[in-house]
Amino acid sequence: MIDGELAGVLRFRDEPRSESKPFLGHVRSHHGIKDVVLLSGDRVTEVESFAHLMGISRMHGGILPEDKAAIVRHLTARHSTLYIGDGINDAPAMMSSTVGIAMGVNSEITSEAAGAVILQASLTSVDELIHIGSRMRRIALTSAIAGMGLSAIGIVASAFGYLQPIEGAILQEVIDLLSILYALRIVVPTKSVGDFNADEPVRPSRCGIALSALPRSFKAGV
Repeated sequence: MIDGELAGVLRFRDEPRSESKPFLGHVRSHHGIKDVVLLSGDRVTEVESFAHLMGISRMHGGILPEDKAAIVRHLTARHSTLYIGDGINDAPAMMSSTVGIAMGVNSEITSEAAGAVILQASLTSVDELIHIGSRMRRIALTSAIAGMGLSAIGIVASAFGYLQPIEGAILQEVIDLLSILYALRIVVPTKSVGDFNADEPVRPSRCGIALSALPRSFKAGV
């Protein structure tokens, strides 16, 4: 106000990171995320504006932590959900989701509630975490299935008299050792963990739901 008259208006709002929208397209097309839901305690008008910038059609603004948890429980009852947050208010919702990821170490409670913690608030790190999880699961399943399959073959061979008891016992130990050695591949570093590229074209999605309640630079999240 100048001399009792309105001279101007200043409006402040959060701006998304330049890679936020491409990242949403990446997780939709490469990681099977079908829907993205934005949860925030900020004003509804601000949340709607931010969601529009990010291309997010489903959003809930001005909600409390218990409201977030209730929404996540409702979605998790029907779909597998991934929840990403960075504040203490996100802890209840993280515990209600299929998988919770905490961005940064802003709150010890949030870190305890999350299934995984990313020390740096980096979207690239989120993509790398998803790839690491997928690789671990693939290696674990392959090791377990292969080990059980070889053991089954050994049991059948022993039943028909092709293996003596001592030979079967030694064979089982060898199978166990091979399964363990194969599973240790997870600790071998790879050239590239993630594949997120902010300039990549967007492809159609497949399935799943991801939610976010990050209230600052990466409010849109996944």
